[in-house]
Amino acid sequence: MYAIVDIETTGGQYNQERITEIAIYRFDGHDIIDKFSSLVNPERKIQAFVVKLTGISDAMVKRAPKFEEVAKRIVEITENCIIVAHNADFDYRILRQEYKNLGYEYERNTLDTVQLSKDLIPDLPSYSLGKLCKSVGIPVANRHRADGDAFATVSLFELLLQKDHDKKIIRQSVKDFSITLKKEKLTTAIKGTPAATGVFYIHQSNGRIMYIGKGKNMRSKLSQLLAKKSKKALTIQSKMARVSYDESGSYSMARLLFNQEVATHNPRYNSNYYHLSKPVAFNHPDLIVVGLGRKTGEKSVILIENGVLQGFAYVDLEYQINNVSVLKNLLSPLADSLDNRHIVKTSITKNRVEKVIRL
Repeated sequence: MYAIVDIETTGGQYNQERITEIAIYRFDGHDIIDKFSSLVNPERKIQAFVVKLTGISDAMVKRAPKFEEVAKRIVEITENCIIVAHNADFDYRILRQEYKNLGYEYERNTLDTVQLSKDLIPDLPSYSLGKLCKSVGIPVANRHRADGDAFATVSLFELLLQKDHDKKIIRQSVKDFSITLKKEKLTTAIKGTPAATGVFYIHQSNGRIMYIGKGKNMRSKLSQLLAKKSKKALTIQSKMARVSYDESGSYSMARLLFNQEVATHNPRYNSNYYHLSKPVAFNHPDLIVVGLGRKTGEKSVILIENGVLQGFAYVDLEYQINNVSVLKNLLSPLADSLDNRHIVKTSITKNRVEKVIRL
């Protein structure tokens, strides 16, 4: 579970800044499940350059609650969460300082979307929140206000999770992404996996992925696996510690994700699959294949250039599809294997996609 945070402050000397506005989105990796946003009376003057940057003035915060009045709510909404922020060291330091002023030790694990972005979307000209979001086509409303910046960071973090092929972020999570699977709680674990199309991962206690499954209904597929009595199934059940999943939208995308993840993680208990040997060519060398997304308003996109699969992405805006340079920043790798080419070509020829754009 994640608490995505953005804070505006008074400015001033190090460790003497006070919060003027805070926004927090509680995010389970798939959906926003709670939100808190408020101006805060810092009980001191706001620096002039901060007023110019944020638009938050002394008059605006005069009747706002003091930090001590919102402190309990912040503790509650961030309970059992990893704090996620753009430049997390700053936001976390400010929060700790405010709680220290109240005689309370505020302790949370953190993730920094600046560093994650540098790792997962390398070679961009700038990693400031505004310029980074522009590079990947994420709209930012109310820039330099806590709620606008926090909501943009939610969208950015969702993209980073999508691009986190090694599951490094997931391995750092202890709630929701990694559902504890004890035998007496198998039913609860199954209910925690959605009846949606996608790929699911069964982890051992050390975080290693030992089995990857796919299905049009992940909950049903997981339930079937946990009910089996074969030697392999019983071994998986005895060693499993937690489960995570990625929704895919269409079953074709689930098959592509499954191929990619099995090749990446080489899970011990996945069987060897038959692979095609005949060449598969596309009817046009440069294509954008647009299909079903994971939620309303979202699209899956596959880019083919020079007859080669370049990658895939999930997008919310037509601008991200039609602007190839922006789309390339969003892409996750997709192996140009015969299996993957066959899946994509079959989806096109059997009209299982929404549209195909020739470049």
